[in-house]
Amino acid sequence: MTRVTKVTVERTCAICERTLLMGERATRFSPNGGADYVDVCPLCAETAVEYGWIREGAPTTPTVPTERRRGKRGILATIMGTRPREIEETIAPDPILRRLSPQELAIVEAADLFNASQYRRTVGGIAKSLGAPQASVVALSGVNAEVVVTVAWDISWYQYRVFPDSDNPVRLEGRGHDPDELEPGFTDWNARLADDGRIVPDIAKL
Repeated sequence: MTRVTKVTVERTCAICERTLLMGERATRFSPNGGADYVDVCPLCAETAVEYGWIREGAPTTPTVPTERRRGKRGILATIMGTRPREIEETIAPDPILRRLSPQELAIVEAADLFNASQYRRTVGGIAKSLGAPQASVVALSGVNAEVVVTVAWDISWYQYRVFPDSDNPVRLEGRGHDPDELEPGFTDWNARLADDGRIVPDIAKL
């Protein structure tokens, strides 16, 4: 006699990383216009379109993604009056920005980019269940101006890499269950998660 067993395949949204519920309808998108498709939950479908991802079955000509980021040194250029502000709200007002070092400006800009991304909603939703996390924003050494955002609870952590010059500036770098897995350089908790889900570095309050 042949036994038929039901195999459950766990699916996650490619944008918010949320595990899709059994029977939840997802839309499939191709991030690069190729043959590889990923699942996107209904809440993130609009974001996928804004990123220029191709919906399965749609014409292959990509849409132009909505530009939500500032370029490299965007904050510094803004306070010097050389370009308009592209992110409507920043976590630090201009008087504070003018007193910050280039590294501190990079940290504030990375926090702004994270706060404008879909991941703000992800960590904000987790915080509603697990409470306020510890957080850090660390600028890496080198010429690429990359910044790492880490958010950690007692039983879970998420780490994001921010690339200011990228069309997709915020990406999930890794996640786990034990904060002790994190490298010590990322556990100097120099930021907090605000009630609205925004990452706020301590330097923004100076």
